Amino acid sequence: MSYPEHVEYPEVRYHGTRGEVNAIFRPAGNPPDLSSPGATTHYLATGESTGGEFGLYEVELGARSAGAETHFHKTMSESFYVLSGELKLYDGETWTTGRAGDFLYVPVGGLHAFRNATDEPMSMLMVFSPGAPREEYFERVAEMARRGGEELKRFRIRHDSYFLEDFEPGAP
Repeated sequence: MSYPEHVEYPEVRYHGTRGEVNAIFRPAGNPPDLSSPGATTHYLATGESTGGEFGLYEVELGARSAGAETHFHKTMSESFYVLSGELKLYDGETWTTGRAGDFLYVPVGGLHAFRNATDEPMSMLMVFSPGAPREEYFERVAEMARRGGEELKRFRIRHDSYFLEDFEPGAP
């Protein structure tokens, strides 16, 4: 294989000459950071801990878990990597069954949705780039969904989550 002489990398962000001791290790077996009926979430790398570069979350959805209806983000991409079980993934046009090892990348502005439509639990990695403060969204979305209406819509928009149902005729 032939490689070009000049390759483009992002702009240099570290200007030291010797490197630093600054890695963050998270051992396996930590309890979930968030548990709710039908789901658990592990905050593997938050936007805050990565300096805004990305957010990485391990999400476990119980059987028949609703996931998220069709939405998009204006500031970040979202990716899904299925670790175990099956996950229904919507790419804006088609629902596909994702299985262990399957990956879906959703660019900024891309319509997407997901849910566990099986009678078995599943697990996945979710990546947001750049990293955003998704933790409050994960921790409060169920409560806000119970409240519904304009309050739910404002909460979603504050967290860069534009659900189509919020903008349909007759929506609050």
